Amino acid sequence: MNDTVSFGYEDIPATEKAARVGKVFANVAAKYDIMNDAMSAGLHRLWKDRFVRRVKPQPGEAILDMAGGTGDIAFRLADAGAEVVVADINQAMLDVGLERATKRGITDLVWSCQNAESLDYMDRQFDAYTIAFGIRNVTHIDKALAEAHRVLKYGGRFFCLEFSTMTWPGAKEAYDFYSHKIVPQIGKAIAQDEDSYRYLIESIRRFPPMGEFEAMIRAAGFANTRVEPIMGGLVAIHSGWKI
Repeated sequence: MNDTVSFGYEDIPATEKAARVGKVFANVAAKYDIMNDAMSAGLHRLWKDRFVRRVKPQPGEAILDMAGGTGDIAFRLADAGAEVVVADINQAMLDVGLERATKRGITDLVWSCQNAESLDYMDRQFDAYTIAFGIRNVTHIDKALAEAHRVLKYGGRFFCLEFSTMTWPGAKEAYDFYSHKIVPQIGKAIAQDEDSYRYLIESIRRFPPMGEFEAMIRAAGFANTRVEPIMGGLVAIHSGWKI
C-alpha cells in the first residue's frame, strides 16, 4: 500500500512532501512576513506575542525553536534571556532569519538546518521546545512529536501554535472562498506565487482537528496537555510537559 500524505490541496506520496514543502518555502522566504501580514491583517504578530508569553522563557534556559524560519518567535524568546536554537528544514528561511538578526544586532542565536522528524540533537538537551505554524508542514506529525519528546529534558515544556479547524456556522463556505479565490490573488500580487500560498492556506484545512491533534500530543508522552483557543478558536496553543 502506498504511503500518501496531505499536501494542502492534494494527497501525494509521503516521500515527496519534504521536497515539495521545501520548494514552497524557498519560493516565498523573502516575502514570508509580508504575506503573513496580508493574510492575517497583522494578527499573526499578536498571536506570536501571546504564544511567547505562554512559554514564559527564562534567562539561561535552552529552547529549541523548531520551524523557526525567519526568527519571529526566536527573537521574542531571546529578548527574555533564553538561549535559543533556531531550527528549520529550509535553509532559505533560515538565511532570511539570520539576515534579519544581523540587522537587529542579535548575535547569540544558533541557526541550524534540521528535519523535525529526525533531529540531530542529544536526548534531553532542551528545557523547552516551540513550534509555531510549522507542524502541519511535516510529513509525519507523530514522528515530529516523538522527536520533540526525545530532545526535551524531563519536565521540559512543549508548545505548539497552530491553526485550528473552523466550526462556526458558514465558516467552511467563507473559508473555501478565501482559500480558493482570495489567497492565490494575494500571493500573485505580493510574491508572484499563487500555488505556494494556496498550499499554505489549504494545509490548514487538512490539519487534524484539535481533539485529534491533542490526542497525538498525549500519545507522544506529554502530560497535562491542553488547548487554549485564541481569536475565537481560529488559532490554538497546545502545551504539555514531558513525563
